[in-house]
Amino acid sequence: MSNLPTVDLFVIGGGINGAGMARDAAGRGLSVVLCEKDDLAEGTSSRSGKLVHGGLRYLEYYEFRLVREALIEREVLMNAAPHIIWPLRFVLPHSPQDRPAWLVRLGLFLYDHLGGRKRLPGTRTLDLRRDPEGAAIQDRYKRGFEYSDCWVDDARLVVLNARDAAEHGATVLTRSPCTAARREGGCWHIETTDSLTGEKREFRARALVNTAGPWVTDVITRVANAHSSRNVRLVKGSHIIVPKFWEGTNAYLVQNHDRRVIFINPYEGDKALIGTTDIPWEGRAEDVVADEEEIEYLIAAVNRYFKEQLRREDVLETFSGVRALFDDGQGNPSAVTRDYVFDLDEAEGAPLLNVFGGKITTFRELAERGIRQIRHHFPNMGDDWTDRAPLPGGDMPDADYEAFMQSVKARYPWMSPELRQHYGRLYGTRVTSIVGDASSPADLGRHFGGDFYEAEARYLTENEWARTPEDILWRRTKHGLHLDAAQREAFAAWFRDRARKAA
Repeated sequence: MSNLPTVDLFVIGGGINGAGMARDAAGRGLSVVLCEKDDLAEGTSSRSGKLVHGGLRYLEYYEFRLVREALIEREVLMNAAPHIIWPLRFVLPHSPQDRPAWLVRLGLFLYDHLGGRKRLPGTRTLDLRRDPEGAAIQDRYKRGFEYSDCWVDDARLVVLNARDAAEHGATVLTRSPCTAARREGGCWHIETTDSLTGEKREFRARALVNTAGPWVTDVITRVANAHSSRNVRLVKGSHIIVPKFWEGTNAYLVQNHDRRVIFINPYEGDKALIGTTDIPWEGRAEDVVADEEEIEYLIAAVNRYFKEQLRREDVLETFSGVRALFDDGQGNPSAVTRDYVFDLDEAEGAPLLNVFGGKITTFRELAERGIRQIRHHFPNMGDDWTDRAPLPGGDMPDADYEAFMQSVKARYPWMSPELRQHYGRLYGTRVTSIVGDASSPADLGRHFGGDFYEAEARYLTENEWARTPEDILWRRTKHGLHLDAAQREAFAAWFRDRARKAA
């Protein structure tokens, strides 16, 4: 036992909350291990609507504090990661059959003013018959509103938090489920098993943090042999991806007959991301998929408003995720709080901090508050710091992405606008770590199709824990959407061959 590596904090779960918690703690000087049973962000955190937003519809449920905190965080995150988070204007066509116009205007007024908005433009009223944003909307909708929120590359947000944690000294273990955790002598004795290599590792930790999302109660009962009076409510949310069917860079938010709202966002240049559904889920979180009823529901919601009518064959891809919401007893899945709750078990002097609920926008604040929960166990740790620190690649003067991209253009004039934007959006100031002194596309190595070159794949395997082809094609990047089946398989063969040679 005495020969085991001992760390201050062991974090179970490599989604946004776990990666944020590991980053926060490591930056305070704590020794940290983060383990994830699959890939970083493979579960809920890569299957979101990809927005940093206050949650406009949460105002209907009187979640004013949650909305205010999320709006404040929106500004913090825009400054921390301007390459993967950027402003997006949403057009909301008004349907007189649903919420009255006065209520929508009131909600948008609160949305503009609750969070101390500084950088984003405020709400404006639209004449959909005259303003260009209404050109794609059916003529029967005459009035609309436009407001601001932000886009985020959700999976990269997770990876960048893990990267920053590692650069502050944390150990990150992917595809390494925690198979056992037990209290011994005032510490946790923890075991992990690498699912790809079979390697078993053991640690001692002074505190254990459970950010396993949909699996949070499984970790409590099966892994840690503990208990909690709190629980999560699993809610399935599905999205569809179709070709983009309107002009302009704006997104849309439409109301459906069931009072749910559906986001219709520009995605990956020439595509649109549409979602989400809200359906109670009682199966295994690993088994969740978008079913035909959900797909038809989303298509019908779009077709209610837009001139161009979507068909089932327009759907290019679907994805579905399970949101682990704190169970507050609400019957309607849409009404269940998106807030988070901590449960701290300090038995035998070895704390276990369980995290229930949360949303992408508030992950940084959740991590900060979570670490404060166990601060008395680590009196020498540093102060709060993440509210003023950029994420990797986000260290641009004045968080000005466009100005930074001009410098990239000047350094790499041979690069196509599409490739330059791809590298800039995913890696920000770390684009040079991939491109280096390359003076032509040929210097980037093998071309797999689209904007995907060998240099990027090598960087991701060496620096961002990409251990399977899917880790790269669908989470570290979205190249999988832009390659055909033969190109994807050719890359997978290259990846496997490289892994064999490295073994």
